[in-house]
Amino acid sequence: MAHGYLDFFGKEKVQVLSAGLEKHGVNPRAIVTMKEDGIDISHHTSNLIGEYSNLTFDYVITVCDNAKENCPYFPARIKVLHHNFPDPAKAKGSEEEIAREFRQVRAMIKNYCKDFVNTYVR
Repeated sequence: MAHGYLDFFGKEKVQVLSAGLEKHGVNPRAIVTMKEDGIDISHHTSNLIGEYSNLTFDYVITVCDNAKENCPYFPARIKVLHHNFPDPAKAKGSEEEIAREFRQVRAMIKNYCKDFVNTYVR
């Protein structure tokens, strides 16, 4: 979801790559939830951080404590930012309760990404 919003708010000013510590695929509920807000992430892929080891970044954003604690070392010139969002994929309950959790997390991520672009992207 963060990748989708960073692309949206950053427009042509940013190149966004996303990866994790494990490959899980793009959650189908995340695709549906983002589509509700007009963002198509159905073409996104699930990548591992090691796939980008030969690239240089300006920023690395971790979105869960597990990623922050287990993320590889980045040189000092790279600004590493962290925000621990709840994982909506772990939500329990009825379909509507799970969808509500995805929407709530989506709103948090949307606000974070909008603030990031407004603060750091010129």
